[in-house]
Amino acid sequence: MLATPSNPSPAANGRPLVRQLLVPLVGLLLAGVLANVGFGVWLAARRGGEQVSRRQRQVVSALDASRVALSPPLLETLHQLTGDHFLVWDGPAASLARRANPPRFATLAAAEETFADGPAGPLPAEATTNEGLADLGAARIDGRSYRLGLVETRAGRPQTVLILSPTADASRAVFDATWPVLAVAVGTLGLLVPLGIHVAGRIAGRIGRVERLVTRIAGGDFGRTLGETGEDADELARLVASVNAMSRALAELRQTLVAGERERLLGQLAAGFAHELRNGITGARLAIDLHRSRCSRIGLADNDESLIVAARQLEVMEEEVRGLLALGKPDERKPTELPLDPLLAEVEDLVGPRAEHADVVIDLGSAAGSVVRGRRESLRAAIVNLVVNAIEAARRGAIEAATGDAESPRGEVQITVEAAAAGGLAIAVEDSGEGPPAELQATLFEPFVSGRPEGIGIGLAVAAAVAAEHGGRVDHSRVGGRTRFAIILPASAVVRGLEEVAS
Repeated sequence: MLATPSNPSPAANGRPLVRQLLVPLVGLLLAGVLANVGFGVWLAARRGGEQVSRRQRQVVSALDASRVALSPPLLETLHQLTGDHFLVWDGPAASLARRANPPRFATLAAAEETFADGPAGPLPAEATTNEGLADLGAARIDGRSYRLGLVETRAGRPQTVLILSPTADASRAVFDATWPVLAVAVGTLGLLVPLGIHVAGRIAGRIGRVERLVTRIAGGDFGRTLGETGEDADELARLVASVNAMSRALAELRQTLVAGERERLLGQLAAGFAHELRNGITGARLAIDLHRSRCSRIGLADNDESLIVAARQLEVMEEEVRGLLALGKPDERKPTELPLDPLLAEVEDLVGPRAEHADVVIDLGSAAGSVVRGRRESLRAAIVNLVVNAIEAARRGAIEAATGDAESPRGEVQITVEAAAAGGLAIAVEDSGEGPPAELQATLFEPFVSGRPEGIGIGLAVAAAVAAEHGGRVDHSRVGGRTRFAIILPASAVVRGLEEVAS
């Protein structure tokens, strides 16, 4: 068995999976929101600046188209129409830059103090390329921000006009562009974080269960599985299915290794027992032969029934010894064609005295001339073991069925040959006994498993080993209140089956 690993799991000392999933996701979302907001601010500012420049150019076009000098009523009208403020100086901007000169009139009183010394310098040379408008940047007046534009008019007399366009509309545009993005981002985070925690928690929980199962498997606790009921067939479900399959495969492998080791030890024990039993059987047979020889010399009959029964019992013991030798090492003799009718007759002849002593009736059915390919001694030993077990079970069943002073009913054992699936044959042995206990159903064919207090648990193991040697198996069932064991031989071991005989 594998030892439990002493090193802690990496997940025990690392970051939780929930944090590993959520932190990058939330970080990417925030980065996307900030990038979107930054782009929105830039785009809104640019559009606001273009809108101010476009409005100022429209004002310049209107001033150029006018043929009258600028006056306070006219500028007030322009202010009402555009929202811009105006400061007007008489004379060109270049001449005003050489001497301090307050504006002649203005629509914004607070701006008069700021530009009391004249407009902000002469027009730059490139201003004339933009429809006569010079962009002087931004200025803050009386707590508000304005964008400054300087233009010269030549209607009547030269005049210099400073246009002050409030940028509050641009700030509003920026706010209008950014608050929907921020609102969506906050709402998304409000939904994403709890949902992400829930989903990541479920995934982490499923992975944690897989981790615990793998840890138990690594510790040698094979055969345990996880259920993924109600889950989609996703990667984790397929991982769980693979881990379950691995756990079951390891459990089966361990059972196979344990069974193989048990069979190896059983084979060694069986070989030793078989050697000692064979010596005892040989000695007993020699003693019987010697007794018969002495009886013949002194003129006594050598066909005493008791001697015949004793010789038959020795033959049954020899069959059981052959079964033990089949467990100890594989039979190296080549399979031959075996007619089943004479083989079953030999079995009945061998076990007849034991059945008569147990008051059990043997009903031998016909094999209808069917022939199989196998090893005679090992196959006969397997059938003998099944029939001997059936005789003991039928005898116990008959005794347990007796009531009051009535005589115990006789037990029954039936031996039949039947057709099996896929062209195979079944050599079935049925008895009238109660059958093996329910708690032994899963381990019936393992060595040293027996439902009888005096049983050793070798007979079924011998039958299963011989059936496997012939490419078949042994089946067990309860049919109509009777216990049935059947040696199933595959089609490859059948030379002539029941169907062929019937045809």
